Amino acid sequence: MQKNSNQAEKRKKNNERQGFTIEEVLSSKGRVVILKTLAKREELNISAIARIAHLNHTTTTQHLEFLTKAGLVQKKKFGRIKIFRFREENLRARSLKRLFEIWE
Repeated sequence: MQKNSNQAEKRKKNNERQGFTIEEVLSSKGRVVILKTLAKREELNISAIARIAHLNHTTTTQHLEFLTKAGLVQKKKFGRIKIFRFREENLRARSLKRLFEIWE
């Protein structure tokens, strides 16, 4: 039992070092909708994400920047166009995708 407790403490400290808790990531309905949208699709630009999520461009951009810093989303720039994709290689992102699939 002590081993599981120590592992949980290490994960908690790792999350704190990265500065993002699951509560922060999932605290916004808009962020959750964006994550679900990107988890279902390959790549999308900001306008497409905003349209699907029913959010304005500014709010969508802010959420995407947060999710990029959290390591769940990757941004690619092609000139003025920004494309975002769900980072399936990230364990936390994969875990969230699985959670979304279970709840759908």
